[in-house]
Amino acid sequence: MSYHRVFAVLGPIFIALAHSAAAEAQTYPTRPITLVVPFAPGGLSDVPARIFGAITQERTRATFVVENKTGASGVVGATHVLRAEPDGYTLLVNALADVQNMHYLTVPYDPIRDFALIGQMTQGPPLVLIVDAKMPYKNVAELIADAKANPTKISFSTSGPATSPAIALTQLNTLADTKIQDVPYRGSGEAAGAVASGAVQGTFTFLTGAKPLVDNGKARVLAIAYPDRIASWPEVPTMAELGFAGFHHAGFVGLAAPSKTPMNIINWLNKELNETINSSAFKQRVEPLGMTIPSDNTPEKFADYMRREIERQAALAKLSGHAPLRP
Repeated sequence: MSYHRVFAVLGPIFIALAHSAAAEAQTYPTRPITLVVPFAPGGLSDVPARIFGAITQERTRATFVVENKTGASGVVGATHVLRAEPDGYTLLVNALADVQNMHYLTVPYDPIRDFALIGQMTQGPPLVLIVDAKMPYKNVAELIADAKANPTKISFSTSGPATSPAIALTQLNTLADTKIQDVPYRGSGEAAGAVASGAVQGTFTFLTGAKPLVDNGKARVLAIAYPDRIASWPEVPTMAELGFAGFHHAGFVGLAAPSKTPMNIINWLNKELNETINSSAFKQRVEPLGMTIPSDNTPEKFADYMRREIERQAALAKLSGHAPLRP
């Protein structure tokens, strides 16, 4: 059969398929988009994700659904997205845990190579050290003195192994020569709540979860686990000011899709992501939580940011007394 006869038979089929693919791309999304948060409701990733989903849904009329898939410091949720169809309908709300996990846990993916990064949702907030307001500690020195005198008395909640609260607690125990106990919870929201309920004596938690507890008189803030003081708590010292170097903990929240997700879908999501996070409605809700809005927010810039964080987290792992699983 000649080329012309073959084209005459198959050409219309190829053209129809191309038009169908183009039409599908132009109509995306046609069904609900699931934002998979790999931590419990109320935590650092969950709060901005729900704000983002609600505002973007109102703006675009697309439906966004937040689904919490917890476990293994975020690995369960990320693995779920990793194995999802790359059609733009299952997205990962990724965070600092994704670059921390690779230094402490055996995970079935690379947080950059195995996902199609879309962009950052927020940067920050910093990590802070809080204690139950009923405890007598007015500063970190008093906390450490009691921890040394009573090695098994004090427990801190964390949001699981390899997360910032657990890393910061290990740093404190290493540098202060204490043995404060680590009590893991399913997410940062639950971990902070454990302090308010009196289940534990304290925690390192992000400003997002700490400030409401401190404002309500249920917790007391002792230090900032970040190089800079916080504008809303200018009187609270940093851990470095108190003689504990290496405390450089601040979160981020981003958006990623399974690898091989079509680029036109990634571009649509990046465009809508940037329009939402730069809206006054979004800023007004996340900035009081100590979160800021990223600039020049492209998939490439997000990948560069994550590469830098991977290197920094490797250094933190060594400082914390761990042997990183990856360099």
